[in-house]
Amino acid sequence: MQQRKITFIGAGNMAHAIIAGLISAGYPANNITVCSPTTKNRDQLVKKYGIHGKSDNSDASKHADVIMLAVKPQIMETVCQPLKEQVNFANKLVLTIAAGIPVKRYQQYLAPNINLLRVMPNTPSLVGQGVSGLYAMDSVLENDKTFATELMASVGKVFWLTNEAAINDIIAVTGSAPAYFFLFMELIQQEAERLGFDSKIARELVLYTAQGSAALAASKSDLSFATLREQVTSKDGTTAKALEQFYQANLAQIITNAMSAAIRRAEEMEKQY
Repeated sequence: MQQRKITFIGAGNMAHAIIAGLISAGYPANNITVCSPTTKNRDQLVKKYGIHGKSDNSDASKHADVIMLAVKPQIMETVCQPLKEQVNFANKLVLTIAAGIPVKRYQQYLAPNINLLRVMPNTPSLVGQGVSGLYAMDSVLENDKTFATELMASVGKVFWLTNEAAINDIIAVTGSAPAYFFLFMELIQQEAERLGFDSKIARELVLYTAQGSAALAASKSDLSFATLREQVTSKDGTTAKALEQFYQANLAQIITNAMSAAIRRAEEMEKQY
């Protein structure tokens, strides 16, 4: 990976995940700075990984080659204001992980000629098993795209998007999707407990079944999910009867409605911010 000075603005879970991934991949700690007004999170990262820590976002950004905006969309404009006034973005690469804020807004928040990539990771990045969708402005150079790919590959798989609107789609497909799976796991655990299983055992039964199912699907990449489902399902058997309930409840339409709602909310946020 190219050795560039990276400043993280924000010290939350996703910043932590990416920093951990970089260090694990052998990236020099001396090239990483984390900025946050919350000293607890910042100091924990500094102590754990041996990186630099600062409270002044603008000062740290002035000396960075790459700036990672890892703050919530609700405070993005406030965070960017002093950067706009004090930092020259001409030769810097900016990455943002905030949902719902389009490129044109960052051109207002920071600089019209900014070189910006939008990155949409998901929470499995915290354990190096994430999925990130990336979109780059036309002005971003190929070597910057390569760097961004290597950066996010430190926490999982990377997929490039051909247009900015696809960021909202990937939020529904991968960004929000861990919550869908967790909800399904939660409900199966609840039913297992109702059937009499101890809560710890019920959780492990669900967890290991989910892990095994994902591992099986990964090992059988030539088979569709539908085929894998069919291989579990005997005609008129127990699985078939269970699946009938999902079909009768129109689970497919529920999934469509849920993902459409996520996309609509992302589009609403673009207008809001």
